Amino acid sequence: MANLTNNKFVLSWIDEMAAMTQPDKIVWIDGSEEQAEALRAEACSTGEIIKLNQELLPNCYLHRTAINDVARVEDRTFICTTKKEDAGNINNWMAPAEMKEKLFKLYRGSMKGRTMYVIPYSMGVVGSDFAKYGIELTDSIYVVLNMLIMTRVGTNVLEALGDSADYIKGLHARADIDAENRYITHFPETNEIMSVNSGYGGNVLLGKKCFALRIASYLGRKEGWMAEHMLILGVKYPNGEKKYITAAFPSACGKTNLAMLIPPKALKAEGYEVECVGDDIAWLRVNKEDGKLYAVNPENGFFGVAPGTNEKSNPNALHTCLRDTIFTNVVHDLDNNTVWWEGLNDNPPANAIDWRGNPWDISKYDKANKAATAGAHPNSRFTALAANCPCISPEFNSLKGVPVSAIVFGGRRAKTAPLVYQSFNWQHGSFVGSIMASETTAAAAGAVGVVRRDPMAMRPFVGYNMGDYWQHWLDMGKKIPNAPKIFHVNWFRTDDEGHFIWPGFGDNLRVLLWILARCEDKVDAVETAIGYVPKAEDINIEGLEDITIDTIRDLLSVDVASWKADIENIKAFYAQVGEAVPATMYEELAALEARLG
Repeated sequence: MANLTNNKFVLSWIDEMAAMTQPDKIVWIDGSEEQAEALRAEACSTGEIIKLNQELLPNCYLHRTAINDVARVEDRTFICTTKKEDAGNINNWMAPAEMKEKLFKLYRGSMKGRTMYVIPYSMGVVGSDFAKYGIELTDSIYVVLNMLIMTRVGTNVLEALGDSADYIKGLHARADIDAENRYITHFPETNEIMSVNSGYGGNVLLGKKCFALRIASYLGRKEGWMAEHMLILGVKYPNGEKKYITAAFPSACGKTNLAMLIPPKALKAEGYEVECVGDDIAWLRVNKEDGKLYAVNPENGFFGVAPGTNEKSNPNALHTCLRDTIFTNVVHDLDNNTVWWEGLNDNPPANAIDWRGNPWDISKYDKANKAATAGAHPNSRFTALAANCPCISPEFNSLKGVPVSAIVFGGRRAKTAPLVYQSFNWQHGSFVGSIMASETTAAAAGAVGVVRRDPMAMRPFVGYNMGDYWQHWLDMGKKIPNAPKIFHVNWFRTDDEGHFIWPGFGDNLRVLLWILARCEDKVDAVETAIGYVPKAEDINIEGLEDITIDTIRDLLSVDVASWKADIENIKAFYAQVGEAVPATMYEELAALEARLG
């Protein structure tokens, strides 16, 4: 197949990478449905993917990764900058030359007998001010098909790039899927991403976390914008007015559910609607005309966690993946050639194959030991087109993005954080983001249920020193004439028996409406040591069973003892981040400690 561009920077790089990896042939991906269909057929013929029931799940396929390759691997993810301090203490670091020497040995000849696919893609709408272009080289059809869903792929990307050298280079080779030699590496100073020995989405779809967060966060600091691990949603009021919120949550804190929220009956009846702009990543820029912060979702699809997604928890996500979707590591129901996962419904298939490719029997399932007994891997996924989401925002493809009224941080805390509080100002809000904490989940390989600091939900995704990243937040506050207000929420407060007090899901809209009312100075609040907390009567509880005004008071109470205990943990974390922590953050911490008394 002929080259799709004459860009000498692109062509010489591809020649260099091909000389090293030695593929049998090189195929350019043009974004056409014809080519995609031919690739699907080829992948089905080799067993790389399985074609599902086309009547029940049109254009849907199933894929299984290797058993040792099921999640992002933070311990194998590196930021390679010339100076170690530019990567910081939170990231794994290796000098670029040393890392490349290691990688090039693994890449050498790794595509012999295979095809190298050249994927030109855009993060953001091609031609918009927000758009950034990348080219991923891969020897995996699975990666190609996922990138066609997750990003905007095609010849128009190459046209938009023209003769420029300003693109992100991504090289991925499956090699031997050897966990001991698995590396996901970023070279922010030279706009390169290199991934080897993995086939799992988060490690190999290089447009996603690698480019849209790690590299983009570095670019954003250099160029004066922000790349954040945030959902973007629009609230449509009964009078037709729309307001937009971005929100950052660590994994397993209901991020996708919030992004695709369905209003509770009482609010739906009044005419409230919620529209999804994005479920995972937001790129934010100051709009010169009105001085507000505007957000776009640079992605084109959703890479969602399957287990727990159902008609009650997230009907919009479920309906999104009923067509044009690739399912990874879920249960294969052999009787009707469809898929199933824990938490989908109460009808597990009788005749099934689990995510490992073995016959599966629901009777062996033990919730206490999901990793060994679950039919679907706890981090199994669906890759689905955003355009298929029932509540996708009409602004999804907007060239200028949506104006952000509020930025919301959240975590999963049993006692410490109240249901919602507002920061005193941008500087204090940046501090609130820096001390975010939550419990670990299956999305990151490692221990589950441990409280860990996850600033701005960016701990695994900042492409440079975390302290410098906080400074960038503080600096941005001075560059936004009409900055959004910053809040913190916690849907996960528990009673003494460990039950969640707040119903969550669609009812979270009640809290968002208070947040948006605060942004317009329409409601008052109570000043506390940690920030502004709502008056209990200002949270709309109409139609909520079992929730009284006293319940709300309890949810909004500031547990001073828990906060005091938390201070020591914050200090230890700041010490871990190291010398780059801005003095301003220590001033905010001291002020919090003083207010707590």
